[in-house]
Amino acid sequence: AALLTGAPAAAPAPPARHLFSEPAEVEALRRNLLAWYDRCKRDLPWRALAAMEPDADRRGYAVWVSEIMLQQTQVATVIDYYTRWMQKWPTLQALAQASLEEVNELWAGLGYYSRGKRLQEAARKVVSELAGRMPRTAEDLQKLLPGVGRYTAGAIASISYGQATGVVDGNVIRVLCRLRCIGADSSSPAVIDQLWDMANVLVDRSRPGDFNQALMELGATVCVPKSPLCGECPVKQHCRAWRRKLFGKAPPVPDVEDCGVGDCSLCPPATEPWDSSLGVTNFPRKAAKKPPRAMRTATCVLERRGCHGAPEYLIVQRPSSGLLAGLWEFPSLPLAQDLQEEKEREELADHLQAWIGRPVAATGLQFIGEVIHIFSHIHQTYVVYSLHLDGDVTLDPALSLSRWVTEDEFHASAVSTAMKKV
Repeated sequence: AALLTGAPAAAPAPPARHLFSEPAEVEALRRNLLAWYDRCKRDLPWRALAAMEPDADRRGYAVWVSEIMLQQTQVATVIDYYTRWMQKWPTLQALAQASLEEVNELWAGLGYYSRGKRLQEAARKVVSELAGRMPRTAEDLQKLLPGVGRYTAGAIASISYGQATGVVDGNVIRVLCRLRCIGADSSSPAVIDQLWDMANVLVDRSRPGDFNQALMELGATVCVPKSPLCGECPVKQHCRAWRRKLFGKAPPVPDVEDCGVGDCSLCPPATEPWDSSLGVTNFPRKAAKKPPRAMRTATCVLERRGCHGAPEYLIVQRPSSGLLAGLWEFPSLPLAQDLQEEKEREELADHLQAWIGRPVAATGLQFIGEVIHIFSHIHQTYVVYSLHLDGDVTLDPALSLSRWVTEDEFHASAVSTAMKKV
């Protein structure tokens, strides 16, 4: 038909060996995984709230906050932040009434600060436009809430509202790629779509939230990136990568290894054959990551005597968009990579003059040392100077984005981990 109408031919479906096409196997995998989860799941505060909270909107909110915090951040780090957040803002309404400054202060140190900002913006939208009622399906959550993508929507809908929809995050990608020997680039849109289809086939219809959490838990604790604990895996009998490792060479019965090399969209490229020393960690394969770009920034800790004799430090607010948006920092200035130290001091002195309204001698800046901080895409070096100011230093009232703080006030402000290092 495609030839007759001139329509493009559809991409060939992946071989059944890469999919879950046997209902009996799907049923067994669900049963084994859920039994393991009931036995071994970690006791996490958001799981307790999701299980015990009778109010559907509070339940959805509790899961939503946890999922946003868990993006790009380890569970162990999130627990304390989550507990403090839910104590301070136990409902959507409470969060909607908070200021962005308060949100940034509580978020400080968790990284990816735009997450907290978007979470609050979306909470305000639920309160003002949706009468405080959380959307109940993955489709509506993704469509109506800013900052809620396909994964977060699926997690909230399945865990809070029992919608039988799958989820795909980094842990799930790893588990599914190993279960079915998917060796194509797992970050490519075509492979991601296949994994979503697979997750939707597998999800348990009666316990979707528990099943999705079990799949993620398996990836986080057993099917880990390096040195996976295959002996403890509750679904290893369904895992083609484990079977391949066990048999070494391709078994006599046709298996996934017999896919036609070069024309299967889910097999590893022919240029990257199975490496027996890697075992199941042959999967998943990812495109090479771009190295982070290097940046140098001069930053100065300006100190004055406060009215009670305690030292105070000048902090200034970053722009409301971009990296570390809206956070406070010591006055800082991005530097060209090959700048001489003398020129570096001069540029920083000029920058400081703009903040304190009086000339600053470059020779008065004391070099303290360098601090390295790695963001996901930036290798940042802070060149740290200090300067003690004599006499009273009053700031220009027009510069509302600056303030003097004591050391305690500094740590209570919305400052990044990098600035705490400085």
